Formats: sequence, structure tokens, C-alpha cells
Amino acid sequence: MDTLNNKANVKAQYATSANLNQRISFHEKYSTNKTGFANWIFSNYKIPSGAKVLELGCGTGNMWQNRAEIIAKCSELVLSDFSEGMIKTAQDNLKQFSEVSYKVIDIQDIPFEDDHFDVVIANMMLYHVPDLQQALSEVKRVLKADGTFYAATYGEHGIIEFLSKSLHAYGVTDKVNKNFTLQNGPDILRKHFENVNLLEYKDSLEVTNLDDLVEYVYSLTSMTELSQYPKNEIKSSLSKLQKNGVLSVPKEYGMFVCRYI
Repeated sequence: MDTLNNKANVKAQYATSANLNQRISFHEKYSTNKTGFANWIFSNYKIPSGAKVLELGCGTGNMWQNRAEIIAKCSELVLSDFSEGMIKTAQDNLKQFSEVSYKVIDIQDIPFEDDHFDVVIANMMLYHVPDLQQALSEVKRVLKADGTFYAATYGEHGIIEFLSKSLHAYGVTDKVNKNFTLQNGPDILRKHFENVNLLEYKDSLEVTNLDDLVEYVYSLTSMTELSQYPKNEIKSSLSKLQKNGVLSVPKEYGMFVCRYI
């Protein structure tokens, strides 16, 4: 896929927060690890007092809700996203935090000077970037020499692999974007950072209401083949995989912590 088409697809997918919010609520409801991915991510951040922090691909900003203590530690906190719609939602969600600033940013061209930030964050978004090497060069450029880059992503053996195998009869194949995963992330990141550490988040889904799973599936752009089938047919197919009223679905998520040294 060429760069222009990829940008257009990402903008269309994240033009509003509707699909993203649906997926977030689904994970919150059925995840077996009740810590919560966002809480786990924040528990692993090392943000020093007075730090300048940039998040790229902040989405709805919901991960920063109830983080007043961390926000107060920052001398500068910039939440950015490629989508204007997401930025508007983030501003609305975090309007109580007047000290937070917002900016529409393409990670491939970050509009800040060299060595500006102590912490740069890019969670669940690097796989969308057309020129990932350029993006990581930009991250490294704006990050201080003693700074830290955090990048959460998914693995290649999680939900989409499970669903594609389960719904193979409907023409569904594993089209998950594998441009940046837990498996290939280390090699990609080590071209820019000497110290790359992977933290794994142990979790799975135990789904009791298949209607919720069907809605989740239909919110995924990688499941477009299903649009020609009625939802009740997909639900019936998935019901055959349930055991004692529960459908177990694997998850594979984690976060890279990267430093120059």
C-alpha cells in the first residue's frame, strides 16, 4: 500500500472515536487481567519531576484520565495525534487539566526542536506509520540523550489470529498489520536505540455475551469480508467455540522501553 493510501485509511479509521471507544469498552469488560492495559502501561512509566513529555497518537486521551499526579509532575505535556477528531475528543475528555497542550502531529515530521523531551510515548500506533524509520529518527531527534521512549504494541498471535482462524469459512484471513509487533519490534528499534527492553502484559478475554464480540469484530477494518454476512450468522458460528457459556480469546500485548544507553 502506498503512503498516500495508507494515510487516507488511517484518517478514515480514526476520524472519530466511535470504533476506538467500542473496542476499548469491550476489552475493559472481558479482559481477565483486571489491572487494565492502561494502568499497567502507566505503572511502568518513569517520568521524573519537571519532565517534558510528548505522546504521539494519544487517541481519545482516555489513558490520561485520573492521572492528575503524573500530569502535575510534568513541566510540559503535549498530547498529539494524526487525527483532528481524536484531538478534539482528547481535549474534551481532559478539559479539567488546563496544563496539557494538544497538537495535530505526523510522527514522521515532529514540529519540535532537537533534544526537547525527556519522555516520548507512541502506544499502539507505530504499525500505522508509512515510513517507520523516518518516524523513529524523528523520535530520537526530539528526545534528550538521557530520555526514554515508550512504545506499546500487540503481538502476532493474539485476537486477530484467533478470529481469522475461527471465521476462516467466511473468507476471513489474518490481515493484521505486522509492520511493528512484539516479534519484530526489537530489531526495528535497535536501529535507533542501543537499549531496548520488552515488557509483556499477560492477559486474555473471557467473553460471555457473544453479541459484544460480534460488534467488536465488525468494528475491525481487517474483518471487512464479514460485511456481507448477517451478524446473527457470525454469532452462531462463534457460539460453537464456547465452553460452559464462555469463549476464551488470547491476547498478546506489551511495551518497549527504549534508551540511547
